[in-house]
Amino acid sequence: MVKIKPFQGIRPPKQYASEVASRPYDVLNSAEAKAEATERSLLHIIKPEIDFDPIADEHSQEVYDKAVENFRLWREKGWLEQDGEEYYYIYAQTMNGRTQYGLAMCCHFEDYLSGAIKKHELTRPDKEEDRMKHVFNQKANIEPVFFAYPDHAEIDAIVSGWVAEHEADYDFVAEDGFGHHFWVIRDGEVNKRITEIFAEIPALYVADGHHRTAAAARVGQALMQKNPNHTGEEEYCYFLAVTFPASHLQIIDYNRVVKDLNGMTPEQFVEALGENFVVEKVGSEIYTPAALHNFAMYLKGEWYSLTAKEGTYNDADPIGVLDVTVLSDLVLDKLLGITDLRTSKRIDFVGGIRGLGELKRRVDSGEMEVAFALYPVSMKQLIDIADTGNIMPPKTTWFEPKLRSGVVIHSFEE
Repeated sequence: MVKIKPFQGIRPPKQYASEVASRPYDVLNSAEAKAEATERSLLHIIKPEIDFDPIADEHSQEVYDKAVENFRLWREKGWLEQDGEEYYYIYAQTMNGRTQYGLAMCCHFEDYLSGAIKKHELTRPDKEEDRMKHVFNQKANIEPVFFAYPDHAEIDAIVSGWVAEHEADYDFVAEDGFGHHFWVIRDGEVNKRITEIFAEIPALYVADGHHRTAAAARVGQALMQKNPNHTGEEEYCYFLAVTFPASHLQIIDYNRVVKDLNGMTPEQFVEALGENFVVEKVGSEIYTPAALHNFAMYLKGEWYSLTAKEGTYNDADPIGVLDVTVLSDLVLDKLLGITDLRTSKRIDFVGGIRGLGELKRRVDSGEMEVAFALYPVSMKQLIDIADTGNIMPPKTTWFEPKLRSGVVIHSFEE
């Protein structure tokens, strides 16, 4: 069972919403952020190294201090304002004509520690530490994490009813073409009912934002230990999440490009693949994987279909069924000698939002030797892995569209 609460959101006035709201900190580098940031953009708060010339080290104390200064300035200038009461918020996103509806809420850090908020990825201590510093210095969750919950008919009815009867507080299309829509639920009884329903939901699932979730839990723990009168109801116990019904979410493919063939010629490599795959050359036109255990490969100007043979995967095992596992075990490790996806410099990862043409481009340029496209992981697979306490291999899931940062912020400043 999970514990959530409404909160007094800090958010932009309607006329500034589309300018303040930005892409998340981790989907663009500092140079890209500097080029993209307009005057009021939240990028000045989540990537404040861009305010230095030259761009400063993002892990330096002066950059953390600049983030705090900019957050204060944005509020002083009226570009961010705090709601006077605690609310839940509906945050919907539209991509390719399809809209998913989530609830912006505060979740309790103890649910993460107890496992009621379930993860499916490992986190890196250095990235956790960086996010923890941001949260601790700001006394706020500037960027939300992205959660899923098991579908619930009454929550669906509450959300769809509110959307049908109320004009959106924000409604804009970002530069990437994705629509963002936002409603404040200004009804105490509705908000109370949402809290009650979630108290009966067995678990939430981290979809995107494992490092931010872990960092928020560490901040909650640290402040709890400093407070001799801690009750568990303090605002610092809670962190910001936008939580979607699992059926609304779509995971897209997360693909691989490799620099070399580990000393083999292309002909030798294709022959070696035949031990565990049915290999078919399909020509120069882009080939998209058709089903689970079918892969696309691009090599020397040609696309191939690779279908894993029976017995090379284990559909009864939450990890063994994953195509990232099949590819890692039978190709990357066994044939190409890439044993650690986290540290190898011979491999890179390409989110499916860039299209399979990006794989072709990187091989044709000579930067990479071979590319592999995978069939996307399903939400059921993700939930099965999280429920069984397993961890997915690195770079398995890519969620799109990303949440915009700055649509709403949670502060725990006293």
